[in-house]
Amino acid sequence: MNQGALYIVSTPIGNLQDITVRAIEVLGRVHVIACEDTRNTRILLRKWDISTRLMSLHRFSENRKTRAILQRLEQGQDVALVSDAGTPAVSDPGSRLVRAAQEAGHRVIPIPGPSSITAAISVSGMDASSFVYLGFVPRKREQKRSFFEKLRIMERTALFLEAPLRVKATLRTASEILGARRMVLLRELTKMHEEILSGTAETILAELETRPEVKGEIIVVVESNAISRPDVDISDAVKALMAEGLSGKRLADEAHERFGVRKGDAYDEFLRIKRLDATEIP
Repeated sequence: MNQGALYIVSTPIGNLQDITVRAIEVLGRVHVIACEDTRNTRILLRKWDISTRLMSLHRFSENRKTRAILQRLEQGQDVALVSDAGTPAVSDPGSRLVRAAQEAGHRVIPIPGPSSITAAISVSGMDASSFVYLGFVPRKREQKRSFFEKLRIMERTALFLEAPLRVKATLRTASEILGARRMVLLRELTKMHEEILSGTAETILAELETRPEVKGEIIVVVESNAISRPDVDISDAVKALMAEGLSGKRLADEAHERFGVRKGDAYDEFLRIKRLDATEIP
């Protein structure tokens, strides 16, 4: 008997029209669809006249349901995994199932499609040649501050998620630490009340403060540290720090912190200047 395949199917993040032809075909022919919430997935299936049987798989049941799905795969049944919106196993349940299926030797097949991450960065106007996805912001105050302290020195565009009830408090912390760093807040992407706010944490917070409440799913894109700082001459920066008595690793750290210079470049320039000083005729 041939073993079944596990299909990881991306579904719309809001607008039900945002689904691929291949996703519709796969969802219509597999033996069962594993989903976070059967009520949400039924809305999508009714839209596209799909009658495939559903089974729930959420973060509280993933371990137990994984065993049941592996049994189906062993029996030759094909199974599709979907989340409530977007791509499964990205800030949603599914990664344990995927790993277990791979380790058991089953085929795991991606059916790509909608993603709030790529949708957000595509309209942010920021460099997308290299970016980092950070998931949800920590809830506790000190962890949240640490989160933004690390983000502050990142030299790549960064994205994070936040819940509507916590977004104002999060933007206050971001404003304190990131200052004038440019960011874009995207709310309810592809849905009826889609909104994109661009500015700094302070200006975006000022807009949200005018509202009695904030609703919907939120993703924030933050410009990289390297982009937001003005261009500086590495040699001038290193010489200025050497004049303060700094050297070696500490100088490299300070060059990165103050001027946005890469640590390795600052250290190499420090060594170059030291060599020149050593060869100068008294």
